[in-house]
Amino acid sequence: MPGTWVLAPEVGFLWTPGYWGWGGESFIFYEGYWGPVVGFYGGINYGFGYFGEGYEGGRWDHDRFFYNRSVNNVNETVVHNVYNTTVINNNETHVSYSGGDGGIKARPTPQQEAAAHEKHIPPVPAQTQHAQAARTNPQQRASVNMGKPPVAATPKPGALNDRAVVPAKAPGAPYTPPANRAANRGGSRPRSNASAPANPAPRPDNNASRPSTPVHPRDLPPAARPSAPSTGDPKVDQKYQQQQEKVFAQQEQERQKLQQKQDQEHQRLTQQNASEAAKQQVEQKHQQQTQQLQQRHEQQQQQLQQPPPNRDRSKPPN
Repeated sequence: MPGTWVLAPEVGFLWTPGYWGWGGESFIFYEGYWGPVVGFYGGINYGFGYFGEGYEGGRWDHDRFFYNRSVNNVNETVVHNVYNTTVINNNETHVSYSGGDGGIKARPTPQQEAAAHEKHIPPVPAQTQHAQAARTNPQQRASVNMGKPPVAATPKPGALNDRAVVPAKAPGAPYTPPANRAANRGGSRPRSNASAPANPAPRPDNNASRPSTPVHPRDLPPAARPSAPSTGDPKVDQKYQQQQEKVFAQQEQERQKLQQKQDQEHQRLTQQNASEAAKQQVEQKHQQQTQQLQQRHEQQQQQLQQPPPNRDRSKPPN
């Protein structure tokens, strides 16, 4: 997920990044949120002020936000709200998940637990749109870029093709795709071969960290756009292609609708300080919902793959 900059939804609010964490039987993605205090984000070192605990990249001064030049690349000819405070980062790990086999061993502090009960705002539309733009870009997939994404950060949300994008400077660990995803299901370690994003993004969502068994619609691979039919009859082809595009758009809408519903349930669990057992139960429900959605869409796609019958060539065209 490329990093980007978005406007805070309220004065005084800071972003707490999302993270993958071990939930006892499987990995769970904990959605990021906006709030007056930065909460727990798994101890993950995202860089740019997010070094595993708190945020060192900037601070609010009344109704103005100031950037720390020591951890941000700030163009001071444009941005004048800056300060310079040296930050000593002792978190040199590149592990991108919390708990489980090989994960970061971090627990929330009492202050971070208290922050979880503060007023929260889910990712703003610009963040979800940015995530969707990255998710539908094949070059951002680890299986395509081999752990070195072409875009590490964008000048604004969704601008993956902008001339001002920041490319990745160096690949992470060598990418080795899993030989048998089915055999790895239920393991206690997520496959994360790509390095952490260069700039904290709305959520660390990429193919490298996508679980083998989808839990949420965002975990599903991008839907393949149907190929243009070729029956020999232009009118039939046009009508059939319109049907294909209609189903494709409807499926994308259903994915987004279900994802939004599940995100809202995540937020309620956080606000209610739900137990791990309750969270796990909800995640199991989400997994069933996502699998049912995937199966229904696959059936629809299989039906669309059946081409319309060719016209009777014994009859002249209209």
